[in-house]
Amino acid sequence: RTTAPVVLANPEFDDAPRSASAAGARSILGTHFESLPGTAAEADGIRQLLPDATLLARERATETALKNVTSPRILHIATHGFFLEDQDLASSAADTGAEDPMLRSGLVFAGANAGRSGTDDGVMTALEAAALGLSGTQLVVLSACETGLGDIRTGEGVFGLRRAFMAAGAETLVMSLWRVDDDATRQLMVEFYRRLERGEGRAEALRQAALTLMRDPAHAHPSYWASFISTGNAARLRP
Repeated sequence: RTTAPVVLANPEFDDAPRSASAAGARSILGTHFESLPGTAAEADGIRQLLPDATLLARERATETALKNVTSPRILHIATHGFFLEDQDLASSAADTGAEDPMLRSGLVFAGANAGRSGTDDGVMTALEAAALGLSGTQLVVLSACETGLGDIRTGEGVFGLRRAFMAAGAETLVMSLWRVDDDATRQLMVEFYRRLERGEGRAEALRQAALTLMRDPAHAHPSYWASFISTGNAARLRP
């Protein structure tokens, strides 16, 4: 049995005093995460279509909060994603173990800049995501940059968040292949959920949402509408 949809958006990445563990996370990612105010509007638009959804935003959008979610019907995560290329690991892999493909992609949450997100560090790797409790979850949307990337290993498929969320139990994933524009993503996602609520199939709803955005002259370039892909069950959502 599934629970109500969960929408996690607009994390407060600086929402904690800096801790010693921050150095380890930041040495791998090498960046300071900036806020994503556009995802707040995205979450508001989605909640209008999913009024029973639980919203985890700002300081509540922690890694620990996500780990405590159990089998939501829909899980929508609007935050920063990352995928580490080979050259990104040259100085840190030996110390961090990041040469493991399941540690090279992930998502970040509230408090990530300080290394404290609930009782976690705010950086959820694909390895950690694979342990989420998503049995029965019909749809996971990773509204973040480069969430669909991963290493290809002979006989093992694609490592990364795609593999992780499928292993966690998700039926369908929607994710991006490159850095995405906040406003365009908001429009795309709201249209996607509107079509899902009309009863369109998961893959077809995403396709039609992309076509709708493409017809807008301001977002006609494929960089705005072609980033997101769907994998898994393409059928319409069950009530």
